[in-house]
Amino acid sequence: QLQFVESGGGLVKPGGSLRLSCAASGFSLDTSAIAWFRQAPGRVREAVSCANSGGGGPHYEGAVEGRFTISRDNAKNTVYLQMDSLKPEDTAVYYCAVASPGRGLCVLRWAELYDYWGQGIQVTVSS
Repeated sequence: QLQFVESGGGLVKPGGSLRLSCAASGFSLDTSAIAWFRQAPGRVREAVSCANSGGGGPHYEGAVEGRFTISRDNAKNTVYLQMDSLKPEDTAVYYCAVASPGRGLCVLRWAELYDYWGQGIQVTVSS
């Protein structure tokens, strides 16, 4: 079983930056695809980004392309989402997601690929 300690959310002004972290314990993430999803109030959950186990990909949803960066630190067993040039429409609860070991090829919008999910991190972009 995988457990997460999440951090990095909060309130930021438009144009600002945040870095979300999702530190995992339970098994090594180095052979797993990783992803971030988000859910805004009144909207369905949507994919934000994913990356393959070997660092390939990554893939981004169109609205965040060029502003967000997904990464991992296998030594720390941690997944990150660097978010720059934030906009009010980025306001949402963000979820890290990890596939089971050996499932290393990510598919951006295929939520069923990911067996382990964080509890969610609130990100609010407002002036």
